[in-house]
Amino acid sequence: MKTKTILAIAVALLLLSFSNSKPAYKVYDSKGKLSDYDEMIAATKNADIVFFGEIHDDAICHWLELQTAKDLYAAKKSDLLLGAEMFESDNQLILNEYLSGLIKQKNFEDEAKLWPNYSTDYKPLVEFAKKSKLKFIASNIPRRYASLVNAKGFAGLDSLSKEAKELIAPLPIKYDTTVGCYKEMLKMGGMGGAHSGANLPKAQAIKDATMAYFIYSNWKKGKQILHFNGSYHSDNYEGILWYLKQLKSNLKIVTISAVEQTSIDALETDNNGKADYIICIPEDMTKSK
Repeated sequence: MKTKTILAIAVALLLLSFSNSKPAYKVYDSKGKLSDYDEMIAATKNADIVFFGEIHDDAICHWLELQTAKDLYAAKKSDLLLGAEMFESDNQLILNEYLSGLIKQKNFEDEAKLWPNYSTDYKPLVEFAKKSKLKFIASNIPRRYASLVNAKGFAGLDSLSKEAKELIAPLPIKYDTTVGCYKEMLKMGGMGGAHSGANLPKAQAIKDATMAYFIYSNWKKGKQILHFNGSYHSDNYEGILWYLKQLKSNLKIVTISAVEQTSIDALETDNNGKADYIICIPEDMTKSK
């Protein structure tokens, strides 16, 4: 068979493979226009804070989080800091001890409060931070204090010790029921009774306020923080971002949100505007737990 014929067949097969391809994800901008990973990373490089809003059990999300960390590190080096909802503030000490090499991996993993999917989804980020000598912020409120708010409202925090209050955002907590994410939770929670309905979004707000507080406390001009959290904590520029803007209104922030759709060929209307960049993933993608 002639070389030209072989080449023509090869090109045809290649084109056929592209036409029948099943991409694992697609990236869209805030207006629903098709974008790509490289454009998304380019847009994040000059940001002060980058929020990666994930789907907690989605394998594509976790792979892309690691790639984003690697690419921003290539651009920022030691000026990059990582942070995550998945680590509570009272684990900052043990996280620091592990990253600095003071304690063994087994001690860290046995004693820290780690999510069930830590080994597959968040361990790669922690190990990357350790290898690259990056600070990793344990930004979330200890779960017991969020549960306290869910039971007693913000007033439940008043009885905490001075040491305990150092693990949360400074009191009193500013709270606006008109912020979209809390308004929606208030509406949904109200179905379970007035008391639980009123406190449910407050428990969410204390998480958001605490994450914003520790993100801002660790940020300095010239530094960049890449923060990983459930997308509901940063979607629509609400949640953590609302509290962060109360602390410093002119921060340069870029948001990323992951969504699942039956088809990823076009971004569904409901997902437009959720973030600066939306990663659209097939809803039947492999789960990580």
